[in-house]
Amino acid sequence: MKLKLSIKGRQSMWAYIFISVPILFFICIRIVPTLYAFNVSLHKWDLLSKEKPFVFLDNFKELFHDEVFLAALINTGKYILFAVPIGLVLSLCIALLLNTVTKGASIYRMVVFIPYVTSVVAVSWVWRWMFMKQGGVVNNIIGLFGIGNQPFLDSTSQAIFVVISNVIWQALGFYTIIFLAGVKQIPQTYYEAAKIDGASPWQRFRNITIPMLNPTIVYLTVMASIQTLQVFTQVFNITSGGQGIAGGPLNSTVSVVLYIYQLAFINYKMGYASAATVVLFVIILCISLFQMKVLDKKYDY
Repeated sequence: MKLKLSIKGRQSMWAYIFISVPILFFICIRIVPTLYAFNVSLHKWDLLSKEKPFVFLDNFKELFHDEVFLAALINTGKYILFAVPIGLVLSLCIALLLNTVTKGASIYRMVVFIPYVTSVVAVSWVWRWMFMKQGGVVNNIIGLFGIGNQPFLDSTSQAIFVVISNVIWQALGFYTIIFLAGVKQIPQTYYEAAKIDGASPWQRFRNITIPMLNPTIVYLTVMASIQTLQVFTQVFNITSGGQGIAGGPLNSTVSVVLYIYQLAFINYKMGYASAATVVLFVIILCISLFQMKVLDKKYDY
């Protein structure tokens, strides 16, 4: 006996079939590996050993007494503290300038967006060459003003800011295009009414542009924070020394993700690396929820 379905029933059936494919993919690619990482973090899981004893929270206890991991947490905090606000402010300013351009606007947008689609590895090595102590472009330029060669990548205080500048520059195009899309959605009638009422440019920006861009600001802040928390490629390529060891000098630029990579694929400590991954997951979750709570304000227009 065949089950007869109505047209609406068949449509619903096919809808569920098509939806199940990405859901199944998400479960297999995201949920299962995440749960597996939680399980591995509770074991002393060494790739070079057949024994994988259950140690419960010992890996986590060891992490918070690990000087390199604590340094990585502090460095990652610096990446967020500097890269996210500076990148968002610069991109908003560029978006506002691009919004005033009438001729050749698409060309300017393309130029701004090019860094985002350029290979991160290639740009990182160019950055490394630019900030070399001997023969670097930046040192050659500042030398014209009588400033001596700076150590940059050899300095424990300067190296991290070289990486931060690269992170900002690389993401600037993406943030700018998103901000520009948000700015263009703001009705011009609001600005015209504000001008008639005698509002200054700053008042129009503060009372119209910023509130209307609030959803965009929330989205970009959360996305930028997550991306910066996961910074790896720039640190690995700009600061790598001999034998592929990166994060120097003296772990002054090492990020949490880079340290996880070193633990897992250089030291083969999968359990310990998974514990660090779980900590990073919790940090990303907490920061994202906090930002959404604080920034997602409701405005009356």
